[in-house]
Order: sequence, then C-alpha cells, then structure tokens
Amino acid sequence: MAVRMPLSAVELRVLGALVEKAFTTPDSYPLSIGALVTACNQRTSRDPVTDHHQQEVQEALARLRDRGLAATVQEVGDRVPKHHHRLGRALDLRDEELAVLCVLMLRGDQSVGELRTRTERYVTGLDLARVETTLGGLAARRAPLAVNRGRPPGRSQDRWGHTLGTDEERLQPRARGERAQGTHSEGRAEGAGGTPSLEDRIARLEARVAALEAVTDPSET
Repeated sequence: MAVRMPLSAVELRVLGALVEKAFTTPDSYPLSIGALVTACNQRTSRDPVTDHHQQEVQEALARLRDRGLAATVQEVGDRVPKHHHRLGRALDLRDEELAVLCVLMLRGDQSVGELRTRTERYVTGLDLARVETTLGGLAARRAPLAVNRGRPPGRSQDRWGHTLGTDEERLQPRARGERAQGTHSEGRAEGAGGTPSLEDRIARLEARVAALEAVTDPSET
C-alpha cells in the first residue's frame, strides 16, 4: 500500500504511541482519545517529552486515517470510539521491524544496543544480531525506512534513525538531469511534471499585466 510521506512530528508521536501500546498493553488497546493523549505525552520512554492537546491529537489521527496508517472503531459496548494503528499492514512490516521503528519514532536516533534493550518490552528474541539484520532490511527497502546516521562525536557506536519524518523539502521531486544543489538554492528549475518555477510564474504574470495594460491604454480609445 502506498503511503505518502513524510509525517509531521505530532503524527509520528501519535502513530508511535499507538504501536507501542498495541505491543505493551494489549488488554487496553485500541485506545480512547484520552488514553492516546496520555500515551503521547507520557514522561517516560519519550524523547522529546511533549504536551500535545486533544485537538492536535485528533487532527493528527484524521490525517493518519487518510493515509491508511490508523483506524477508528466503536464496538458494541464501547462508550467512546477507539483508535488503532495500521502501520504494519500499510508498510508490510514484521513485528520486529515494527518494534524497531516504533522505538525510533518515540525516542529518536538509537544505537543497535539501545534498540535491543528498548524493544525487549515489544518482542522477544531480538538480540544484537537480529536488530542489526532488521535495521539492514529496513534500510535496504526500495523506499528506505531506516538510515545509519553514522557515529556522532563522543559516541562509540553508530546511530540509526527512521525516515518517516524526513524533511519535506528534501523529498520534493526534481526535474530530470538537474543537479540537486541548483534546484533549491536558486529556485529556477521546473519540478516534476512540468510545474513552473517561481521565476517562470513571475514572467508570465508580468506578460499578462502588460497585455491588459495594452488593451486598456487610453491613447487607443
């Protein structure tokens, strides 16, 4: 299933919280909106800690539903609607892949060792080798879901991150054969599908104004 990326910070937090609770508290899952807000803003296992309001969470849920990443249900006997994720189905993820992505969404970039420790609550049997294999599989997809960010200063291990919230500007399509540096720094090239650049649009507007002025020129009336 195709999923339009990237996701905003609040969408990532909502989605990550849903995935986490599906693994760790299955008896109380799916989540009511109140439980979901609490899960998003909890003070443990979150980086950064947030203070999202219910309206923000509801709006993020609506966008996630539009992308096929979440769903809302109300079973017989439920007093309120409940919400659950569909990330695994949408991206064809195994449990270990879902667990690793979830920790990355909720806690930011992680080392392999940190991921092994922090996914213990989600799935069993994920040793260091399996975490590395899982990350490699996510990174090797046609549309990568994980990326090795290298070893930052003062760290002894490489850090891995997810790509679900990659900066939108970096994902914008570019014209064929165009150098990426020229696309964003100068703003002159047409985008994919022949979208006019800002310079072209300004030139066309100026031409229209000149044509209108010529039609309404008092000297010709």
